[in-house]
Amino acid sequence: MAYTCTVWHDSYPLKQPFVIAHGSRTQADVVRVRISDGKGNEGNAESVPYARYKESIESVLAQIAAWQESIVGSDPEQMRLALQTQMPPGAARNAIDCALWDLRSKQARRALHALAGVDQPPALPTAFTLSIGAPETVAREAIEMAHMPLLKIKCAGDGQDVPRVAAIRQARPDADIIIDANESWGANAAPDLCRQMAALGVSMIEQPLPAGKDEALRTFAHPVPICADESCHTSQDLPSLKGKYDMVNIKLDKTGGLTEALSLYNAAREHGFQVMVGCMVASELGIAPARLIAQYADVIDLDGPLLLLN
Repeated sequence: MAYTCTVWHDSYPLKQPFVIAHGSRTQADVVRVRISDGKGNEGNAESVPYARYKESIESVLAQIAAWQESIVGSDPEQMRLALQTQMPPGAARNAIDCALWDLRSKQARRALHALAGVDQPPALPTAFTLSIGAPETVAREAIEMAHMPLLKIKCAGDGQDVPRVAAIRQARPDADIIIDANESWGANAAPDLCRQMAALGVSMIEQPLPAGKDEALRTFAHPVPICADESCHTSQDLPSLKGKYDMVNIKLDKTGGLTEALSLYNAAREHGFQVMVGCMVASELGIAPARLIAQYADVIDLDGPLLLLN
């Protein structure tokens, strides 16, 4: 069977600038992959290169172009399993892995959840992310999103994080609030910031300290669960996270696809971690495979498509 792989760069404008501690953007840049079997079946997927992990559109396109040499004479299942050792975790592997899952689903005429051995995901509630802004600005945005019961607040470690969350809490006393510091807090400030966030009714704090510089998390009691994002990519990371984190954030662009994401979910539960399923800013195509795991998660943050203009 003659397989072909087509890959290209696409971009989607955002409704408004998206600002986090690592930077800001006005559009989502993605890599699209389509793998065809020559018999009318196509597997499609999307991934988001992330500069924090030294990825770019160009580097991911180059990785996928190099992989294309290996697809002749294989089938989707063989290619997917081989891919786990051929390519490191990241956006390139995610796009190929999910496209192969989709292609296999089309060939077998079976739903993706059935192939993965999970339940068919129902409609799922998601957090909605408010990017970094002045307290009065994010409070106004929180009111505008009154129909979203779970708000995720981006923090910056700039001395305004507590005022931001306090303003949102005053504006939306009904909301469940989680926060994402994106590695922006310092080790000395973290314990007090965690206590202040707990007093404001925050129910989870994501990645307060930089990955690799988070040992201080072992030294104080966590008044609310602390979630590893940049510190957790695959199941191999879990042993080092015990005692520091209470939860892990599973993102397909970090795990390198649905295959490892399923393994990470099972291993996280075995290690006693709570699970969050998150995403980059992407379209529904990039989000769809994550829903298979999100249905079992403690926190769901799959709002990427809601941030797009279209």
